[in-house]
Amino acid sequence: MRIIGGAHRGRKLRFPSLPGLRPTADRVRETLFNWLQPQLPGADCLDLYAGSGALGLEAASRGAGRVVMLDRSAEVVDQLRENIGLLQLDRVEAWQADALEWLAGSPSPCFSPFDLVFLDPPFADDLLEQSCRLLDSAGWLNPEARIYLEMDAGHPLPELPERWHLLRRKQAGQVWYHLFSCGN
Repeated sequence: MRIIGGAHRGRKLRFPSLPGLRPTADRVRETLFNWLQPQLPGADCLDLYAGSGALGLEAASRGAGRVVMLDRSAEVVDQLRENIGLLQLDRVEAWQADALEWLAGSPSPCFSPFDLVFLDPPFADDLLEQSCRLLDSAGWLNPEARIYLEMDAGHPLPELPERWHLLRRKQAGQVWYHLFSCGN
């Protein structure tokens, strides 16, 4: 995987070869980060199913403020931490956690809500709808947050919170990707 823009453009990074782990394609990331450019500088980002780290690390390279990356695999988190160290990203952290359990907890009093959330769970696990519901209901999002969803093109969009509005949608091969706003 390589970073395609920002301060670390062109850097190649390793990620574990595990079943279901697939980095977001370069052309999808390029389109997504073109969409996000006005909101990205200084944004607090959550990469909820980090996997390869392609989205969270790309956001950090392009000027995001804080980036929190979660994955349930210890091997994945170890590699994410190694990549964070290689890039010397002091505002990026990787945690081993089950995303749904983490979202079901309450944010701490000193927590600041996220401006941008990347949701690209393993396609076979059917986690989008529950993830979106938990994100929206527990105070994890700023009022004008952007939420990126990536999903198998063969599946319908899950039921999403009423206040979320579709901003952009595109297809690349067998992947649909969407950008939502949870504000007006």
